[in-house]
This record gives sequence, structure tokens and C-alpha cells, in this order.
Amino acid sequence: MTTTAPIFTAPDHLQQALRDDGYALLRPRDVAALAGCELAALMALNPSWDTLELDNYLKDGGRYRRRRHSCFIQDGERLTQTAHRPHWQPLEYNALHGGMNRLFAPVLAATAEQPAWRALLLALGRLCSAVRGAQPWHIEAHQFRIDTTDGIGRPTPEGAHRDGVDFVAVILIGRHHVKGGETRIFEADGPNGKRFTLTEPWTMLLLDDASVIHESTPIQPVGEQAHRDTLVLTLRAHAFQGPAV
Repeated sequence: MTTTAPIFTAPDHLQQALRDDGYALLRPRDVAALAGCELAALMALNPSWDTLELDNYLKDGGRYRRRRHSCFIQDGERLTQTAHRPHWQPLEYNALHGGMNRLFAPVLAATAEQPAWRALLLALGRLCSAVRGAQPWHIEAHQFRIDTTDGIGRPTPEGAHRDGVDFVAVILIGRHHVKGGETRIFEADGPNGKRFTLTEPWTMLLLDDASVIHESTPIQPVGEQAHRDTLVLTLRAHAFQGPAV
């Protein structure tokens, strides 16, 4: 595994990086350019992370994760929010929390209706279509706050994993008085990996879920009210994940 500072992807190489390497890493200003909005408009979403609700489904008994979750469908220039629905993953992809319907508090309407939020989701859908072919994309949006209530917080308690979707975007919203939280990416079918720490708000890591496995290491406090906030967006063709019927 290679340990380096983050190596950012040039915006004009984004599609090729996803195809060739299975991941791309964008600077905040390039995330804003991709969305077609000012970075300040994306940053204006940050206060909504103070409204997240406790995740009561953690099987390790922890109380270190707060979140909101909503689903959207992007089709061309149309973005539609679905009726609120549970988040579900098969055990194949999440051995810890798979196989169960987890109904989280929804993303607040005041957040999902912001032009910058909608612009970002639409832009990611367009990007995925450019890489994989034009089609509707089923998007699950997860707002996360990992804190250190238990002395340690685990961004990915399930460990290194895939999500069972086509693409994943992991966006750092902010870090406050924490150490750790290193991002690790592994080839799904090879020996190579990368590790680096996201530090600048609105840095975005894009992943081809079939090509790479990813995880974030635990965080520990170095001050009061220590936490790490992220926005995770998954995009899947054809349908949302759900139990077989």
C-alpha cells in the first residue's frame, strides 16, 4: 500500500481516471466547477450536519454515528426525490449491517431543495452517464457525522468494503479536533492500494465500486466536540438495492 499526500485528479482527466484507475480525487474548487456553482454555495450546506440524528442500528452498540438519508433519481436534467425509504444492503457487501432495513431520518427539505445540492447530484449523474452510458441513476444520499462519544469513532465499522452500487462519491464536509480518519483504497482484484487523509472541506473522492474496495480508519479526539462530517452519495443503475422478492 502506498502512503502519500492526496494526489488530485485534473478535471479533464476525470472520466479516464475512473475508467483506468477506479477512482478520482477532486479539489474543492473542482467539485464546485463540476456542479456548476460557487464553492460558497456548497459550503452553505455545511450547517445542516448539525441537525443529524442518532444512528440506532449500529451492531457494535456504539453511539458515535449520526446521519440522515434520502433517495433521488437523476434522469437527464431531471432530479426527483423519492418517497422516503429504508437503506438496505446485502450481507455480501456489508457483513455487519447487511440484510436489514434501516430507516434513517430523511435529509431535511431545506437541504435537499438547495440549488447547490441539486446541482451536485445532477452533475454526478451526468458524469456517471459519460463513463458508463446515458441512463437514469438511483442516488442514495447519506449525511454522516462520526463523533468520539465512545472515545473512538468508526466511519466504516464494517471495514474495507464495496457498496453494491456502480459509483460512490465520498465528500469531506469537515474535521473538528480529530486525528485519524485516513482514507484507504484497495484494488478489488489486485495487490495495490492507496492511503491518504482528506483534510480540506468539499474534497471529493469518486470510486468505481466494482473496481476498488474502500474504508476510513477510526478517529480519536484531540479536543472538545471532536467529529468528522462527510456526505456519501451512491449511484446505481436500474434500481435501488432492496431485498429479493
